[in-house]
Amino acid sequence: METIIKKFNELSSSELYEILKVRSEVFIVEQNCPYNDVDGKDYKSTHIMIKKGDSIAAYIRTIPAGISYETSSFGRVLVSKEFRGEGLAKLIVEAAIKQLFEVENVNSITIGAQHYLEKFYSSFGFKTISEVYLEDDIPHVDMILVKK
Repeated sequence: METIIKKFNELSSSELYEILKVRSEVFIVEQNCPYNDVDGKDYKSTHIMIKKGDSIAAYIRTIPAGISYETSSFGRVLVSKEFRGEGLAKLIVEAAIKQLFEVENVNSITIGAQHYLEKFYSSFGFKTISEVYLEDDIPHVDMILVKK
């Protein structure tokens, strides 16, 4: 298992292809949610992958302040189907929090979490700051984590 952290311009064309492929498999095909995954935010994001062999087992992107929210954020959190149940969701979220708080030195992180994952994100200290809303027909809530 290897954790890889890269800015967009550091990604190889093969890495970018694999990222877009796994995001499409999880968010568009598996969740049956047609939406434009290629949203322009990848250019300014940091991409974090946990790889097992040649496969992306887990992925997340961190997004600078002022793009999705006033504060920095992360999103596109996924664990590939064949690697679920191994604790990788926790590891990939911890990697994003560490990247934002320790490397990029931000003070808070705001996310748009799928509502059914509210308890999962609460376990990292995130607090819910919105009512439930629909995004691409999926219930979400906004949550924030403030650096201690």
